[in-house]
Amino acid sequence: METLDRTDLEILRILQGNARLTTKEIASRVHLSTTPVFERMRRLEKEGYIKKYIAVLDAGKLNRGFTVYCCVKLARLNKEIAANFCRIVQDIPEVTECSNISGEYDYILKINAPDMRYYQEFILNVLGVIDSLGSITSMFVMDEIKNNYGIHI
Repeated sequence: METLDRTDLEILRILQGNARLTTKEIASRVHLSTTPVFERMRRLEKEGYIKKYIAVLDAGKLNRGFTVYCCVKLARLNKEIAANFCRIVQDIPEVTECSNISGEYDYILKINAPDMRYYQEFILNVLGVIDSLGSITSMFVMDEIKNNYGIHI
């Protein structure tokens, strides 16, 4: 963050709140003209501070409101097995997030499904057929209390 000044940070905050704002609207909020704001945004993208722009969808309205955090322990773990598991997970659309974690489990997956029956079939027919899988523990989200879809800067 050494190369970021207050204006860069404010642009990032604004974009996290609403990435659909025009450059002109952002410029007005940071008290600059559009050209320097456009150039700053380009630099923030190029340097990787901004990874991508997305729309946050309502999972419930799309019949994917059954959210599960699935802790996965692999039967064995080495570089090749871990890389293969990560490749497999990348291609599973129901898995919206995957993190390599420390502790009792190797990975935690966030899965969005329509309902418990779908998730049961998903475990049996998708995750359950991964050769390196050792064990799975599922935690079902009863209510989402907070999700800012961003980071505090």
